[in-house]
Amino acid sequence: MTAISTSRVESIRPRWQAIVMVALIFWLSGSLIIDLVIMPSLYVSGMMTSPEFATAGNLMFWGFNRVELICAALAMTGLMVLSNLSTGFGKQSRTAIILSLVLLAIALIDTYALTPQMSALGMQLNLFDSAEVPTSMNLLHKGYFALEAVKLAVGGTLLTWCYQHQA
Repeated sequence: MTAISTSRVESIRPRWQAIVMVALIFWLSGSLIIDLVIMPSLYVSGMMTSPEFATAGNLMFWGFNRVELICAALAMTGLMVLSNLSTGFGKQSRTAIILSLVLLAIALIDTYALTPQMSALGMQLNLFDSAEVPTSMNLLHKGYFALEAVKLAVGGTLLTWCYQHQA
């Protein structure tokens, strides 16, 4: 009986490590592409001052935020499974779970607090007003980029741990 359970654990662990690593790589690379390529190119092209930008940004981030939630849930589930296996992360198991909860919290804040608030502030309701960025939008952008920095640091840490503990 012990040989069966040991071999089963050995076959499950690499799968979950792969799931966690793929979810984190996909999520973090998507975040970097949006933050370092797409948004700066939209800013340089002048789309940020366009009245349609809020609608386009809302649509883009609505979809990406849902992907973020799925990736965060996959990473958290995988890390919980790995921590329950006898050959998991060892002493880092509890920290890994806490860090995955931080990632999930960031995804939830982005999805249900920051993105809707930024979209609401950016909507042009009066066609005769000039397209000025509200001052509170700058504060929301700073909060968003602070959360992005934390997400990249925490996600990178978890990805490093998964890579180091590969079977």
